[in-house]
Amino acid sequence: MAESNELYGADAYGPAQVAQRIESVGVAKARLPTLPLLLLGVLAGAFIGLGGMLFVLVKSDATLSFAAGALLGGLVFSLGLLLVIVAGAELFTGNNLLAMAWADGRITSYEVLRNWVLVCVANFVGAAGLALLVFASGHTGLNGGAIGQTVVKIALAKQELSPAQAFFRGVLCNVLVCMAVWMAMAGRSVVDKAVAVVPPITAFVAAGFEHSIANMYFMPLAMLLQHFGPDALASTAPITWAGTLGNLLPVIAGNLLGGSVLVGLSYYLIYRRQPSG
Repeated sequence: MAESNELYGADAYGPAQVAQRIESVGVAKARLPTLPLLLLGVLAGAFIGLGGMLFVLVKSDATLSFAAGALLGGLVFSLGLLLVIVAGAELFTGNNLLAMAWADGRITSYEVLRNWVLVCVANFVGAAGLALLVFASGHTGLNGGAIGQTVVKIALAKQELSPAQAFFRGVLCNVLVCMAVWMAMAGRSVVDKAVAVVPPITAFVAAGFEHSIANMYFMPLAMLLQHFGPDALASTAPITWAGTLGNLLPVIAGNLLGGSVLVGLSYYLIYRRQPSG
């Protein structure tokens, strides 16, 4: 570990130390009592939704170029993961890194699946609940109604993705999300964590990749706008629960592969697997 610190910089935890910390945190997360786990999951869903709300605010500005809107939207979306990491919450996509502790035999398959299922459901409650609050607040009427129009446009684009597109965009998204979580664990201060989180999150959002929990905010909000918002929004192609599930299921599967296998198990093999013999 000392050699790792010398190689990668003494002010941060080295990669091998990060791997050990990720495992230890994973054990604690897997064994959280049900009520705190659910409440922290609700918070995480709402936190990601707040990032999505700011993303829409940027994307509704028609004066921005495509690249500027994408990059600035990704930058402000980073608020969601920063709140999860610094304030403390349970996020399904970040918790895909529990695969490391599972691979090392420190937690059981049941404990991993329990965490993933409960947190994913709680994230949906938090994200959809925030969507309801945002709708009730009238926020989507800002910028001459452009915010509401942008939400519906985003949701329609997600609904129209093929399952394969949704899956692979989910894979790429959660590689970057879990790398953000990984690098944040290397930091020793809030500033360190913020610097580590922002670039990967900005990258996945700007690239148009798919984050299942963010979609749990966008899709319900778009449905609320179409059913109870201005008539102009109701006249667009309908966003349905079937279309929402058609997006969420492959995106969740892609997020799982990207986070648990391509990041978690890869780093387990590099830093934590004990050589045989």
